[in-house]
Amino acid sequence: MKSSILGVKIDQVTMEEAVAKIAAMIAEPKPHLVITANSEMVMAAKRDPLLYEIIERADLVVPDGIGLIWAGRILNQPLPERVPGVELMEALLAEGVRRQWRVFLLGAEPAVVEQAAKRIAVQYNGINIVGTHHGFFKREEQQQVLDKIKGSHPDILFVALGVPKQEKFAAAHLASLGVPVAMGVGGSFDIFAGTARRAPYWMRRIGLEWLYRILKQPTRIRRAAALPQFAFWVFMEKLFLGGKAADG
Repeated sequence: MKSSILGVKIDQVTMEEAVAKIAAMIAEPKPHLVITANSEMVMAAKRDPLLYEIIERADLVVPDGIGLIWAGRILNQPLPERVPGVELMEALLAEGVRRQWRVFLLGAEPAVVEQAAKRIAVQYNGINIVGTHHGFFKREEQQQVLDKIKGSHPDILFVALGVPKQEKFAAAHLASLGVPVAMGVGGSFDIFAGTARRAPYWMRRIGLEWLYRILKQPTRIRRAAALPQFAFWVFMEKLFLGGKAADG
């Protein structure tokens, strides 16, 4: 089942269900795209037809942001719970140890992705990281990066290039790479590397992680401008359309 938030389809999944679905995808031979969506991405998709199409065709779109949970309630499109991308990545790494999945990390600065890989290897003892590459490669270097990923034969590719670059990169190359699952994870590598911290649990619990990010990194204020716009359009849709039943 999916919920439609301003025309963007989001899967009605819990964290446990998302992990189970991704595990099933990895067991299949074909490539799959997993997207971690928030209100900023929904607003970006309204302006960017390609991003909208990528989300529409993705195999799984989880509700990363608290704004989507709120909008789901307002629009009568309920989503069971927030599935933060970094926590989903943590759950998949834990499952990857048990199932011996092959993992590739792509994105962030060179020192960050390497530090993230080292700390993940310690935290998830037995995890099989088959390759890493930073996200600051030039256009003429892209084929080398693709060859490196393909040659590593990962089961899951975590892409931390930022929205919408990571979604567009994964969608464009997933089939040729033959990776069972590619998933955009935004700034998650910084958190694993220890160069960034998540909001305290109490702020996350009441839906104020976005505020913590702005306080820690004031340059994000321009991105945060999408949040009141998102709320405005949610209220407009509720006012004029009254909310719609969830899609199957």
